[in-house]
Amino acid sequence: MRFDAPLFFADAEIFRAAVEAAIATHGSPSRIVLAGEPITDIDSTAAEVLADLLDDLDAATIEFAFAELKGPGKYQLRTYGLFERIGEDRFYPTIGLAVRAHVAEHEVEWKDWEED
Repeated sequence: MRFDAPLFFADAEIFRAAVEAAIATHGSPSRIVLAGEPITDIDSTAAEVLADLLDDLDAATIEFAFAELKGPGKYQLRTYGLFERIGEDRFYPTIGLAVRAHVAEHEVEWKDWEED
């Protein structure tokens, strides 16, 4: 999924609702990958909401990962202790690499449309 804004106090709950809606739409996926390129800032309120969301995802056995999150966002997540919680191996430089990793780790049958 993609969230086209910084994560801060004014949209933190909107972000959480968007993630929950994506999960409901897709029937409890095994992993959520957030395309993080538009996320240029993460404030403490959003970090708290993300931490609570990670608790809920852990309870539902849904993995969380970022793709395309730039250095400043990673730095802020480190500051809040969330980078380590998510795990360095769940930060991907591209969406394509995030998908390929998921396919390989979970033995998902996948055919890339670009291969046709």
